Amino acid sequence: MSGIDEITLNFSPASLTLLNGILAVVMFSIAIDLKPSDFHQLRRAPKPLIVGLLSQFIVLPVLTFALVWLTAPRPSIALGLILVAACPGGNISNFITHRAGGNSALSVSMTGFATVGAILLTPVNIGLWGGLYPPTRAILQQTEIDPVQIAITVGLMLILPLVLGVQLNMRAPDLTARIRRPLQWLSMGIFVAFIVLALAANWGFFLQFAGAVAGLVILHNTVALGGGWITATLARLSPYDRRAVTIETGIQNSGLGLVLIFAFFGGLGGMAVAAAFWGIWHAISGLALAALMSRTEAAQ
Repeated sequence: MSGIDEITLNFSPASLTLLNGILAVVMFSIAIDLKPSDFHQLRRAPKPLIVGLLSQFIVLPVLTFALVWLTAPRPSIALGLILVAACPGGNISNFITHRAGGNSALSVSMTGFATVGAILLTPVNIGLWGGLYPPTRAILQQTEIDPVQIAITVGLMLILPLVLGVQLNMRAPDLTARIRRPLQWLSMGIFVAFIVLALAANWGFFLQFAGAVAGLVILHNTVALGGGWITATLARLSPYDRRAVTIETGIQNSGLGLVLIFAFFGGLGGMAVAAAFWGIWHAISGLALAALMSRTEAAQ
């Protein structure tokens, strides 16, 4: 396991550009579900959205930091978990919330607001929580990441497609209605295929270290889902909203995490393996949780 802090995964600049483009398309496919009226409705009743964003950007990073202190994984793995927790909600959270019978409108809006907030909050959370833990602080000091560059990366990958998607939905609703579902399935299929190919190119490293990372990722994802559920319950949200907040907190944008890892940390092994396994596991756990939740109708 000690070697995981030294290895770097095989990932070319062209592959990184391709991943940026794929994530932009995925974000665009989510954004065409949004209308300005969605945000106006939440302005009149903002509590579920505020609770969800607090769960996403405060509760989850705090729980992740506590998990890292208690389990003391290898520094690169620890920083990988911190970085994933600093990312906004994942691209499949809206689909999973719908399958779970939760508030899909709240989920989509949380994704939108969290994506905008990630420009500031993602680099802040990486720097804050990574800097408070001495082993990961050493990595941050060596890499000297630029929060402004992270903000620019997040903006180009996520914010620009979000704005374009909302604009298209406003100006051509008939078109977006026709392309919404096919585009979402196509973009997610391409994203999954890309992750599979990236894993295949680094299969030796993945087999060597995934076993050690898997348990931590599963525990981390369980903590994230549980933290979202507890936060929503303590805030006395309805079961309908609680499902959305739970899933949005437990489904992280690990694709963005991989982009940041390869762009700013040189594909550091423990970070990349943790983020890649997150990308696989949160889809499995999210769909399983959705199947369980959908057995009963959530009160609104």
